[in-house]
Amino acid sequence: MRRNYVPTIAELEAFRACAGLGTTIRAADHLGLTQSSVSRSIGQLEDRLGVALFHRVRQRLALSDAGRRFARDAEAILDSLHEAAVRTMAFGGQSDVLSIAVLPTLADRWLIPRLAGFHAAHPHVAIDLAVRLETVDLETETFDAAIQRGPAEPGQPGIVRLFDEELVVVASPALLDGRAALDDAELAALPLLQQSTRPTLWLRWFQAAGIDPRTTLRGHRFEQFSMVVEAAVAGLGVALVPEVLAERELTAGRLVLASPNRIAGEVPYRLAFRPGSEDRPGLREFVRWLAAEAADQPVRS
Repeated sequence: MRRNYVPTIAELEAFRACAGLGTTIRAADHLGLTQSSVSRSIGQLEDRLGVALFHRVRQRLALSDAGRRFARDAEAILDSLHEAAVRTMAFGGQSDVLSIAVLPTLADRWLIPRLAGFHAAHPHVAIDLAVRLETVDLETETFDAAIQRGPAEPGQPGIVRLFDEELVVVASPALLDGRAALDDAELAALPLLQQSTRPTLWLRWFQAAGIDPRTTLRGHRFEQFSMVVEAAVAGLGVALVPEVLAERELTAGRLVLASPNRIAGEVPYRLAFRPGSEDRPGLREFVRWLAAEAADQPVRS
């Protein structure tokens, strides 16, 4: 049952237009309505909320303190409705839509190139993919599943372990200038590319080498591994990256391994979903397909 203090969409649209344009005449022209209907919507909205949203100054409308606070919320509500409508229209013909969050570079370099295979096998399932660097809370966010790094113990409900992370040192052949299998001292003498969301990777690499740790934190910084990989290709320095994220460049010869050593990531890549939701056919098919793809993940020696 609708509460009488909840604004209508028409009232919110009128309010947003007036807040942005400053007069009911301009707002009415923008919305394709009459000035009287816009004025009526503003009056009804203020009556519902019991506060004045505007100060009337001559022919213009200036937001009150309450109006400025409400404007942010109204904008977010209308934008959210617009996005929901677009999503519904975009996937209206599909019988199942999966909303998946994934780490950005993993999406670009591992997941998306494989999705054609999933679509061919399961054409009735559409994927709505979004990138997230931070850990996704499936209890509070609307994603059906998330592909990220995290603990993945056997038998853990709602968790499928995909593959372990192996970090390798890569560089452009031009930067190495014919050298291969550099030792740690030689690596430390080169520019070290930094990944800003995982800033201790080089510290872990050099922790047993007796090298001044302050020097391992210097260098160009990038937010995503895709940026680090591209910086290494451009010859800006050597990069310590998950091997799976640089496989494309290593295979093409645009990057080479600058050290024979490697270190294990602290946690694996995993798929997380709400326990019990795998009974949904589309999600069940995606879980099975993704686990099979992860099992086929090649390991470079």
